[in-house]
Amino acid sequence: MEKILKPLLIWGLALVLMPLHAQLFNEQSMKFSQALEYVKSLYVDTVNDRQLTETAIISMMKELDPHSSYMTAKEVKEMNEPLMGNFEGIGVQFNIINDTIFIIQTIPGGPSEKLGINAGDKIIKIDGKNVAGIKITNNVVFSKLRGQKGTKVTISILRRGEKELIDFTITRDKIPIFSIDASYMIDNETGYIKLNRFSQTTGTEFEKAIRKLQTQNIKNLILDLTDNGGGYLEEAWRLADQFLDNNKLIVYTQGVHAKREEYRSTAKGLFEKGKLVILIDEGSASASEILSGAIQDWDRGYIVGRRSFGKGLVQRPLMFPDGSMLKLTVARYYTPSGRLIQKPYNKGTDDYEKDILNRYNKGEFSNKDSIHLPDSLKCYTLVDKRVVYGGGGIMPDFFVPIDTTDYTNYYRDIVRKGIVNKFVLNYIDQNRVSIKAKYPDISVYDKTFNTDTVVSQMLVYAEKEGLKPNAEQIKISKPSLSKLVKAYIARDIWDSNEFYEIYNKDEPLLKQALDVIHNWDSRKKELLKTK
Repeated sequence: MEKILKPLLIWGLALVLMPLHAQLFNEQSMKFSQALEYVKSLYVDTVNDRQLTETAIISMMKELDPHSSYMTAKEVKEMNEPLMGNFEGIGVQFNIINDTIFIIQTIPGGPSEKLGINAGDKIIKIDGKNVAGIKITNNVVFSKLRGQKGTKVTISILRRGEKELIDFTITRDKIPIFSIDASYMIDNETGYIKLNRFSQTTGTEFEKAIRKLQTQNIKNLILDLTDNGGGYLEEAWRLADQFLDNNKLIVYTQGVHAKREEYRSTAKGLFEKGKLVILIDEGSASASEILSGAIQDWDRGYIVGRRSFGKGLVQRPLMFPDGSMLKLTVARYYTPSGRLIQKPYNKGTDDYEKDILNRYNKGEFSNKDSIHLPDSLKCYTLVDKRVVYGGGGIMPDFFVPIDTTDYTNYYRDIVRKGIVNKFVLNYIDQNRVSIKAKYPDISVYDKTFNTDTVVSQMLVYAEKEGLKPNAEQIKISKPSLSKLVKAYIARDIWDSNEFYEIYNKDEPLLKQALDVIHNWDSRKKELLKTK
């Protein structure tokens, strides 16, 4: 009894001396601690109090909003790696095909590239232990190849044309994770940049990319934010600052316990005058919506695609001593016109998570008229006074329906089962030298590489992998399969930049973006008529 009464007396004295709001908080804290102590002291079986605490915290977060969450120390580390812009390892991209680890690319400037490890090499041993033919998983490979900077790992490589294994002892180092997937000129005046996340290095990467495009006389820019789930708010602000002139409001945040905080542009943007089109879709969220909203509200450029995800809540990381963390929603963010673009979550987490599926089922991906937003969410852009909406993501200025023309069950299965990727890796392994000799650069490859024979070989390979052929569906999907195979080969011979140069050919969103750029004035008149 003394074990319980003593802490109660201490809490009671403390409560008398505290302000009312602190008392209410600590009464509940005491209640939770007391309940945990009861369970530990009196429960019929032995309990794991650490696990009980974490379960309680997780349940508490579920009562708040869909984006407040608890993360273990391991989950925090995994989350931070792509946002911090680096991890520590040997610097290779790999894939496991036929139970063998294939190196797809070495990271430029990384330790593996410096030692002469090549794309197409197969890792047979790691630190003397066999890793081929043992059903190894991606997670196991990561655990063996990643490690603290300065530590060493020895890998044994099987290289085509070599009879013996080649050993490389690699000193692990910091390996960059890039947030820009591609940056190139689509035509003589129009550049394209594909951004996959907003990490700590995004601003620096963008400046490097746009300066390079400026040496190629860029006048127009297409910024691709499709499937970009966001990241750091500050990086969205930095990127918007590249497009807006001085002292323009980009975004502001506010909450019950967080006073209004404004983020404004400075006078140092690198692309404040050229025509700008931003591509978005239902996978564009958070920081992507901050940037898109600012550009749209200031009528600085146009948004092309489909309605974005709809995340307008700001999370603050709150660390625990053991490395775990709360991601707690502390404020809402608003676009310059005052739009809150957070979609509703009052029907619960399950309904919230099904929102994208519900949009698809209602026909929203294929028909703009299927989207209904109430007049109460109506706002106006700050220059042209066009109507824009809050409450459910960023609505594009020019809607582009999802393209399902070539999509069949056969296409879905050959991609979903990884058959296309596995076939291309095997094809590259056998033909890398001849492809490089025949196609010295992406321009020659794009113009002269014929995929007919390669696709025919892949269809045979797919049947051997257990995918039954369907002549009618193959005929429908062949153009998309040909483009995908050609793009994958380009990626494995060169890099992701070349992948997008091939893959973006005739993509509907990109075609619409180019149409807007080439008909800028008439497109603007169309929008102003509907304001």
